[in-house]
Amino acid sequence: MWKLHPQPLLAIKANVSANPKTWIVIGLTVAGIVVLAETHRRRRRRTGTQILLSEPFIEPRFQLLPFPQPPPPAATQPLASLSFAVSDIFDVKGYVTGFGSPDWARTHEAATKTAFVVTALLKNGATCVGHTVMDELNFGITGENVHYGTPVNPELQSHIPGGSSSGSAVAVAAGLVDFALGIDTTGCVRIPASFCGVIGYRPSHGAVSMLGVLPNSQSLDAVGIFACNPSILRRVGHVLLQLNSVEPKRARCLIFADDLFQLPKIPTEKTVHVVSKAIEHLSGYQPPKHMNFSQYIASNVPSLKAFREDSTKRQNGVFTLKALSSVMLLIQSCEFKTNHEEWVKSAKPKLGPDVSDRVRAAINSTNENMKTLYKVRTEMRAALQSLLKDDGILVIPTVADPPLKLNTKKGGSSEFNDRTLALTSIVSMSGCCQVTVPVGKHNDCPISVSFIAFHGVDKFLLDTVLDMYSSVQEKVSITSHSLPLPDTNGNMDASELLKEKGNAAFKGRQWNKAVNYYTEAIKLNMMSATYYSNRAAAYLELGCFQQAEEDCSKAISLDKKPTPPTKHPHLCYTHFVYVLMLHRPTFCVIQHRRPYCLAYDGHTIRRMHSSTSSIPLIGYVHRVEEFSLIVKGLHKYIGSSSPLNVKAYLRRGTARESLLCYKEAAQDFKHALVLEPQNKVASLAEKRLKKLLS
Repeated sequence: MWKLHPQPLLAIKANVSANPKTWIVIGLTVAGIVVLAETHRRRRRRTGTQILLSEPFIEPRFQLLPFPQPPPPAATQPLASLSFAVSDIFDVKGYVTGFGSPDWARTHEAATKTAFVVTALLKNGATCVGHTVMDELNFGITGENVHYGTPVNPELQSHIPGGSSSGSAVAVAAGLVDFALGIDTTGCVRIPASFCGVIGYRPSHGAVSMLGVLPNSQSLDAVGIFACNPSILRRVGHVLLQLNSVEPKRARCLIFADDLFQLPKIPTEKTVHVVSKAIEHLSGYQPPKHMNFSQYIASNVPSLKAFREDSTKRQNGVFTLKALSSVMLLIQSCEFKTNHEEWVKSAKPKLGPDVSDRVRAAINSTNENMKTLYKVRTEMRAALQSLLKDDGILVIPTVADPPLKLNTKKGGSSEFNDRTLALTSIVSMSGCCQVTVPVGKHNDCPISVSFIAFHGVDKFLLDTVLDMYSSVQEKVSITSHSLPLPDTNGNMDASELLKEKGNAAFKGRQWNKAVNYYTEAIKLNMMSATYYSNRAAAYLELGCFQQAEEDCSKAISLDKKPTPPTKHPHLCYTHFVYVLMLHRPTFCVIQHRRPYCLAYDGHTIRRMHSSTSSIPLIGYVHRVEEFSLIVKGLHKYIGSSSPLNVKAYLRRGTARESLLCYKEAAQDFKHALVLEPQNKVASLAEKRLKKLLS
């Protein structure tokens, strides 16, 4: 330890007292040292964070070499020369399995055995290069970990990689390994595969051994695979599933869930069209089918009715899948509690905010309703078996939204979670097998489609993906370089005739026919807001919510009329009143010096006696004769457009609510109420959405 001698200090003190400028020099020196130290500390901190965020692996790194290759003439091992990584949930002998949590690692010993699946891969020639980062305790779908950092998504560095198996997905996407393993519980492999632009595979539930893997929820957990191409995926799948290489060929029938492709804001030309075109010239494919999947589940999974909301209008569509995802999360909570309640209470782990909420909810959950929850799962599997049989493959979007930006606040992610889990719950709850395939990008974000086959026909699904993959990627390339063809204007009278035919078809409940008529009318006249609004109504009846939203947005934009000219006196007054209505959209009164007033209550414009009006005074009209001119001008200018706008906002709000975009839907219903304050549909919807958002 350093010791200071008093004599030099006294000398310095005397010198400083004699020369005050010395204090200034000392102060500047100390300040400089502090600034340099802080700058160095911040630079070191930034550098450390960057390394942490870009590294998908957890320390200590290790390498497990493959078992010895048998001598010739024995065949080469199927996975020879391939490298792989595993999430921090698979046991590796001699290393602590961390479960994504430092507190779990601190309170557990090193594994005494290596997980069965890891050993199987080593026996078949692959090399394991380490554990990868994952969400804590296998909770969460973002891939963010407050302790180990968030692996950087190579496809979109400022956005989440998806989770919980984020590190494994990033390792494959970055080319660090040929394939990787993760655990898929509620979508934990399929979601990061989609966000990182790689192939992801969730096998049939129970088809791959879970020995040596930490459980989150046994009824939902499944070993999943990330791969850079379908050939490697098929080879790894055959090893883990212990499949026979020979199987009788059968025709494939693709079934597109049209209602689910309304969830993502992605043109179907980049998803449904790509897959449809890819199989046109491939042998062994039946003509594709199309269906409303949500309605099918609502009709064939009766136990799910207990988890749907009361409103009959909300019991169909995507709300059915939202109910399914809620059942999935309840099962996960109850089973996690059974597995880990004792450890959580004794270790009191420090967890990230989102994971902490999930764990707390799981520990506080009850098992009273478990029989009903499992009954939903049983009915779901039976419904998928009846639909797909041996040759059917359901085609759905993997996720509903692009990846969130890093560190998105909790409020912004709740809607994202609802929409994402609505899609992933289909396979998690049915136990079917699913492969996620990248199909290019939209707005610079990776997009994908998923292929689902019934439980136990994994080889059939893997062979199908391998068969169509190159053709799909070829169509992706063509689509990404093609430009949409513009519509052409046509004869106005012909378009009106088509609109009337569409209205007649709509009244006759012939929704598809109505859509076709309105579409032909739009081709002839692209500037009619009515055509788009009417087609949106037909789309809503068909459950095509994305198209309905787009049509309503177009109708609203077209119905915004320009400011009227002010050359004619009555138009001057009309403009004056209109400007006031914009500033006071709920009500407005223009009163002259006699006992009459012009009242606007947000819906109608009328002349009335001022003594009967309870609407506050805004301004004056000097001549009584102007009333009729103003009323006529206003009705001509805005009166006919207001009901159309109300309908467009109501329809767009309904579409957005069905797409689980609650905030946007609430804004639409609020706009409708501004235009028509007494509208009961908008009022009830706004109250309902406020409750959901709270």
